[in-house]
Amino acid sequence: MSEEKCAALASIPQKRYYRQRAHSNPIADHCFEYPAHPDEFNWSELYPEIGQNKVEFADIGCGYGGFLITLGNLFPEKYAVGMEIRVKVSDYVVDRIKALRELHPHKYNNVACLRTNAMKYLPNFFHKGQLSKMFFLYPDPHFKKAKHKWRIINSSSLSEYAYVLRKGGLVYTITDVKDLHEWMVKYFNWHPSFEQVQDTELKEDPIVDKLYQSSEEGIKVARNKGDHFVAVFRRI
Repeated sequence: MSEEKCAALASIPQKRYYRQRAHSNPIADHCFEYPAHPDEFNWSELYPEIGQNKVEFADIGCGYGGFLITLGNLFPEKYAVGMEIRVKVSDYVVDRIKALRELHPHKYNNVACLRTNAMKYLPNFFHKGQLSKMFFLYPDPHFKKAKHKWRIINSSSLSEYAYVLRKGGLVYTITDVKDLHEWMVKYFNWHPSFEQVQDTELKEDPIVDKLYQSSEEGIKVARNKGDHFVAVFRRI
C-alpha cells in the first residue's frame, strides 16, 4: 500500500470521537442555515462533479452514514444525500466521506451529508418531484406517547415528503420496533399520495437486502438478534 493510501486510511474518522446522545428534539428551534429556495443552494460544494445533475436519493436521519455509503456504491451514477440533525454525527459523516474520497480517487463523489432538520426544511432543498427514493432507516421511535409528535413519520410530514418525491418514487422504512412499524404503515396507508409496495415486488428490489445491515443501527440489531420490520411505499 502506498504512503498516500496509508495516510488516507489512517485519517478515516473514528466514531468514538463523534459520540452524541441518541435523541434530538426535531421540534426545537435549532440553528440551521438553509436556502429560501432550492435554486439558491450550491450543490457543487458537496459534490465536485455534480454539474447539472440533481440529487435523487435522500437518506433521512442518516446516522453515521453506513447505508449512505452503500447507496453510493450501488448507484454510482446517482447522487445521494444524507440528512442528519445531530451535529457531531453529521460531522462524522462529512469527515468520513472526505477520507474515503482521498483514499479512493474518483469514488464517493456522489454522496454527501447535510446537517439539517428534514421535518422542517426539505422543500428548501428539493424541487417538487425531484427525489426518486427516500429512506427512513431505524428512525427514533420516541417511545413516550407525549413525544409521538416528534416521530419523523406523521400526518403532517407525509405531505411534504409527497411534495419532494416524484410519482412512482419509493420510500423505504425499516425499524426494530414493532409499534413504530405499525405507526408508519398506518400513516402511509392513510395518506392519499402513497400506496404500500407488496412483498412479491420487494423481492426483486436489490436495495431491500441492503436495508438490514448496511447501517450501523442495522448491524447492531442483527448482532443482538433483534427483529426487523420493513415496509416500502410508492408515491402515486
